[in-house]
Amino acid sequence: MSRVYVFNQYGGPQGEELIERPIPEPGPGDLLVEVRAAGVNPVDWKIREGHLGTDEELPVAMGREVAGVVAAIGPGIQEYAVGDEVLGLVGPGQGGWADHTLMRAADVVAKPEEISFAVAALIPVAGTTAYDLTHAIELRAGQTLLVLGAGGGVGHLVAEIGRVHEFRVLGVASGRHRALVESTGATFVGTGEGVVSAVHELAREGVDLIVDLVGGQLLRDMAPLAKAPHLIISAPDPETATELGGSGRTYDPESLAKITSVIGFKVITPQISGKYPLARAREALAAVESRHAHGKIVIVP
Repeated sequence: MSRVYVFNQYGGPQGEELIERPIPEPGPGDLLVEVRAAGVNPVDWKIREGHLGTDEELPVAMGREVAGVVAAIGPGIQEYAVGDEVLGLVGPGQGGWADHTLMRAADVVAKPEEISFAVAALIPVAGTTAYDLTHAIELRAGQTLLVLGAGGGVGHLVAEIGRVHEFRVLGVASGRHRALVESTGATFVGTGEGVVSAVHELAREGVDLIVDLVGGQLLRDMAPLAKAPHLIISAPDPETATELGGSGRTYDPESLAKITSVIGFKVITPQISGKYPLARAREALAAVESRHAHGKIVIVP
């Protein structure tokens, strides 16, 4: 038997629980992976609350990104072997907050030795999101990148990628995230009254790209600062971005391999703010849902 964290009703955290299930059997194209670390993301509580639909059969296994060791391989697998260290997205319905999970071989990459399991577990969702958002529009060194929500795990990586490419990065975040934002070399701008005018003072001619990780009213308020509407990209609120003339995230199928390579060379490093054992997965998700976490939260079974 193997443990897995699930929710058994759509809504709040009261439906979450840690249960046991038989160790999954890998089918054609599958890898059975012993989970060493799993990422926690805002999408996890949004799925639980039904924001992405309520059609999945309950209970629903939670967690989308993991790093671990291949324990068994399904028919047709040639590129991986038992004992290989990998990272990627979990298979449909499997859940990553678990002792074991199934992953499609097509959805994983080898974990470089230079990356810890905890860091590797943050690449499939947060890492690829940051990569896609910063590469959707080609900027030149010296151009201005405005990051809304720069204090979160994805925002931190966006700012670090901006530093590597020598963009001028303005990071909007709450005051408690100031040190984290400034550690990337970005100019910190605190949220709250006057935030729009503060950014305008720093970029009087407008900004060359807005990467939004917040959505809603903040995105609407900041949108006029973009030099052109198509320079607005939002991960959490593509509807508003599109309404404003921008777009949502465009997925690059090669982004997992690309950002893993960059992180393997220590060019950028995901920020881990907390590690929780699987038995405390409820606390880990609550920390993300409260939006108070600095950087990323990891579950380590």
